[in-house]
Order: sequence, then structure tokens, then C-alpha cells
Amino acid sequence: MFQNQEIRKGIYYVGVNDRQKAKFENMFPLPFGVSYNSYLVVDEKIALIDTVDSAFGDVFIGKIKSQIADRPIDYLIINHIEPDHSGAIRLLRQYYPDITIVGNAKTLSMLTGFYGVDSNTLEVSDGSQLSLGKRDLQFYLTPMVHWPETMMTYCASSKVLFSGDAFGCFGALDGAVMDTDLNVEKYWDEMIRYYANIVGKFGSPVQKAMQKLSNISVEIICSTHGPVWTKHIPEVCDIYDKLSRYEHTQDGVVLVYGSMYGNTELMAETVMQGLAQSGVKNIIVHNISKSDASDILRDIFKYKGLIIGCPTYSNELYPEIESLLKKIELRGIKNRIFGCFGSFTWAGVSVKRLSAFAEAMQWQIAEIAPEEKQALKETNYKACLKLGEKIAEMMK
Repeated sequence: MFQNQEIRKGIYYVGVNDRQKAKFENMFPLPFGVSYNSYLVVDEKIALIDTVDSAFGDVFIGKIKSQIADRPIDYLIINHIEPDHSGAIRLLRQYYPDITIVGNAKTLSMLTGFYGVDSNTLEVSDGSQLSLGKRDLQFYLTPMVHWPETMMTYCASSKVLFSGDAFGCFGALDGAVMDTDLNVEKYWDEMIRYYANIVGKFGSPVQKAMQKLSNISVEIICSTHGPVWTKHIPEVCDIYDKLSRYEHTQDGVVLVYGSMYGNTELMAETVMQGLAQSGVKNIIVHNISKSDASDILRDIFKYKGLIIGCPTYSNELYPEIESLLKKIELRGIKNRIFGCFGSFTWAGVSVKRLSAFAEAMQWQIAEIAPEEKQALKETNYKACLKLGEKIAEMMK
């Protein structure tokens, strides 16, 4: 019934779209949905690269059957065993009981742990190859991109890299799967948001993986989420290279604030005025009580400047700001220019805590840090303007 899209001769897309899930990993909103990408390599022998979420198993099997009819699948290559890519394994083995599951040692250990499968497996190591007949598949171990077992599979004769979660993004695929057949504009921010929230902690392993793969010729990247990349491979690799070095991809300043009664918010507005008067045009503003943390993290990865405004709350930081700091710390974000401001009613700790956090992150910190007792007054109004001006100067 299904007409699968051919990526390159003998390589077919058999993935699915998920437009039902509200949050990826029950944390990250999916306004455009998400795809779970799987690929069939049809040769003298047949290899399936990754599976899909278990909720879509019936459609997945239907796509495979539509392509190969009653031919058996010889190998299932597991590049990444996270359940959104391996969830259909049990169903797949019901239809293909003789299938050999291919993975590295850590993958096969997790295969047993998740699914109780420990038979009909083939362990591969870094650089090893598997012949399908006219095509060979070569395996590159890329640990911690973004799990310990992650690897990539390369088909040299077709110049196709099956990259696992690397180079992936949020967003379902609207009719087509190749970037040449899609309007890819919505995927760029979704790629940065995906990286910031899923991969962000692992910049060094991403750099090592990119260096390992730098000498192979790649004309198509088949990720497990988002479009199949061919035309836009340079842009995709540039984004991953910059993000994994913790370099900004665009000029601008992110301003995040929490405010209960509007006093800290007025300080935020004043800091923004100082930024704008000093020539900063890209000012990205997040009221932490309204913006989703995944969007805030995306923008912190995207831009070099970060200013946080926070009221003192029960002698601590405003809880949502405290939560954001933990998320930033978890991802080890480097190389940011930082400023802060705060307010309090009877005892102020927010500026002290924010400054200590930035010092621990080894960021460049503006020496101006206004902290107002109760409502904003003229002295701190001017200090907020100067904070914006100072951050703009540091950005230059």
C-alpha cells in the first residue's frame, strides 16, 4: 500500500511521523511534531537501519512489507537504542524471527536490558564492516552523541551516512523527506532547540565524532529525526560545529527575567532600552513564567549575550530562574557574556547568587549589577540603562 521514498538507489525511507505526542521525552514541546526515521538498504541482503517508536509499529511494518514484500530482513542495524528508535524491535522480530541484530557491545548490553533480547546478535567494533553484497556498511562508534552506545553507519558506495540522532531536529516531515523537496526554514530553530536540550551537554564528544568522520565523502545524511540532508549539509554541519564548540550562531542578547508584581519586569524593560540605545537589534526576551525552558535554552545556545533578572524569593532565587540555572549548568554552556539584575522586598540575594553562578561557569561578567529594594527608583533605573549599555559594549 505504501509508496516509500527512495533516498538513493536501493535505499528507502520507512520512518513515520508523530503529530500526537505533546512533549518529547515528556519535557520538550513539539509544536511541529517529530519524525522517527528508519531506512531500508536493499541489496543481495537487506539491512534495516534503526526502527521507530512502538506506537507506530503497525505502520512501520506496513511500510517495510510494501517495499520488500515477503523477502526477509537479514540485519537490523542499531545506531542508537533509545526507545524512540528501538521500540519496534519486539514487533519486528515477530515478523522476522531470523533477523540478526547488529550493534556494538554497549548496544547489545542495552538490548538485553530494555527488551530481554540476547540471541541472533552480531557485535561490531569501530571501523568494522558488514557486506550486503554489492554494498558494504562501515560502522563508526561515536560514544556520548548522545548516549554511551551511539554509533553511525556509512555506506561508501552510496556516500550515505546514517548518523543516528546527530544532525537531527524536532519537526515532523510534511509529505517529503529530502531537504531538496521541503521548505526547511522551520527546521533550523528546531535543530538548535533539539541540540540545546538533547545533545547540549556533549560538545566534546560531538567534536570528536565530527573529526573522526571528516575524511569520508558524504553526500547524504540520514538522521533519525527530521529531514534527510543533502543540499544543506554544509549548513547542518556548521550549526553542529558551532554549537558543540559553544559558539553563538547569531549576534544578539537573550534577556530572561522572572517577576511577580512587575518590579523586576520594569528593570528588564529598562535594560532592554539600554541595549537598544547602544545598537543591539537582536534582543530576545523571555518571561520565564511564560516561555518554555526548551526555547530559552535554544536561544542561550544561539546567542552570545545573556542577561538574567530575578527577584529574591524566600531568601532564594525565584524558583523558575533557579531551575533554569540548573539546566544551563547541566549542559555546561561556555563562552557567554553575562549580566544580571534583581529586586527584593526585605533581603536581597538574587544578584549575589546569579553572579556566583556566572563565575562558576567562567563567563565574562558585567561589573554593573543593579539590585533594587521594592519599587524601581531613579538610581537603579539609570544603572539598568548602564547595564544594557555595558553588555552591548562587551558584545563588540
